[in-house]
Amino acid sequence: MPVRLALLLLALAGAMPCRAGALPDTIERIKPSIVAVGTYQKTRSPPFQFRGTGFVVGDGTRVATNAHVLPEQLDVQQREVLVVMVRAGGEPQPREAALVVTDGGHDVAVLRINGAPLPALSFASDAVREGDMVAFTGFPVGGVLGLAPVTHRGMVSAITPIALPMASARQLDPRVVRRVKAGTFSVLQLDATAYPGNSGSPLFDIESGRVVGIINMVFVKGTRESVLSHPSGITFAIPIRHLAELLSAQESGARDR
Repeated sequence: MPVRLALLLLALAGAMPCRAGALPDTIERIKPSIVAVGTYQKTRSPPFQFRGTGFVVGDGTRVATNAHVLPEQLDVQQREVLVVMVRAGGEPQPREAALVVTDGGHDVAVLRINGAPLPALSFASDAVREGDMVAFTGFPVGGVLGLAPVTHRGMVSAITPIALPMASARQLDPRVVRRVKAGTFSVLQLDATAYPGNSGSPLFDIESGRVVGIINMVFVKGTRESVLSHPSGITFAIPIRHLAELLSAQESGARDR
């Protein structure tokens, strides 16, 4: 190979950001903050019922997830409780949790867990852009495949409104009507495939590990794809600023009391 061509190739290689090379280290940092959200009832078989993914935020005793992941009510008479499963010594261990605050309009919620603080994830301060390389870690089909965190990588392929205008009134779905009345906002569309159980997973920058969004498999897809008889495999995420605003408002309210 001519020397001039070799030098040119080396220069181009040095100029290209190799962001994917940082992903293994980022996953290693992310995984201790990933928890499974569900309910626990000692007399039930199995005692733990998986509902979705969450991740640790704030002071290490808070867990963020989708609001729709949480049960509408617990069977108090049978001593059913809300829990998150935390890996301790390699085996998942239940920690009782309580709802702190929820934002149904953006489908995000924050829980408080008992026990020692866990490693918390930080949020990205810069706005995410189309073309950014991202990844998410959670428990796809966790009730079947088990509670081993799984990571998927992809790209932010679009930043798009949560509700799409319908061609005719016959296509309107009650969820879409409620969403439009409540006020639309933009969501992140990804070219990576998420699965049931990934709801609540953190979407993060593959190099820094900072969270840019929350994977959503029900709320967003039900709004955008309600007119499709066979929903697509497109994955969506709620931008992280909505969770950041919820946490900030909750902390301000706590200080004022």
